[in-house]
Amino acid sequence: MIDHAHDLASVRDATERLLTAVGPLDNAAVTQPSRLPGWTRGHVLAHLARNADALVNVLEGRPMYASAEARDADIERDAPRALDVQLTDLRESAARFQETGDAPADWSRTVELRNGVKDAAARVPFRRWVEVELHHVDLGIGYELEDLPEEFTEREIEFLADRFAGHPDVPPTHVTDGTRAWRTGSTPGDRPEVTVTGTPADLLGWLAGRRDGAALTVDGGPLPALPPL
Repeated sequence: MIDHAHDLASVRDATERLLTAVGPLDNAAVTQPSRLPGWTRGHVLAHLARNADALVNVLEGRPMYASAEARDADIERDAPRALDVQLTDLRESAARFQETGDAPADWSRTVELRNGVKDAAARVPFRRWVEVELHHVDLGIGYELEDLPEEFTEREIEFLADRFAGHPDVPPTHVTDGTRAWRTGSTPGDRPEVTVTGTPADLLGWLAGRRDGAALTVDGGPLPALPPL
């Protein structure tokens, strides 16, 4: 069962870690490339702020974004801002998300995200936690996948494995860190099963498109190519 209150607290902690890490940067550092192709660190920070507001929209029953074009335009508009403006926006948008999350609500209801994706309202705080943690890594300022909370890493591996489950372009895949295991890809029996073994950080990096999987061990075939998230 999803504990949305626990996840809201985890979002708050993750946001504080990010704000603390970004604080010592300067304006020039914000304009430098992030680890995401085509995005500066300013793009990442702008996206995080606008995503918080977008998830407020979701929780309050409005469209997540007015349109894909509006989403992209807002990020491009906000990316060049000075560091202090970025930090203020990120802090205030995060506070709006927390305030909305703390309000009494039916957390069992179904909500709609981008591209018609639907989910339980109770999972929205975890989705925000994912945004904050992975994009903190994407900033390239010393926070790595190995630094992520263990609980977060395990849950995100499970979430992504479930996301690719049943995908016809991904062979049946057994994913393991040597202790825990997950299954993903198409139905077992359709094709030979591939076993992918690695550290939790490397498994998450591969599943989330943050690492190429070179550090993983693969048995039963080549490393599966995963669809974009």
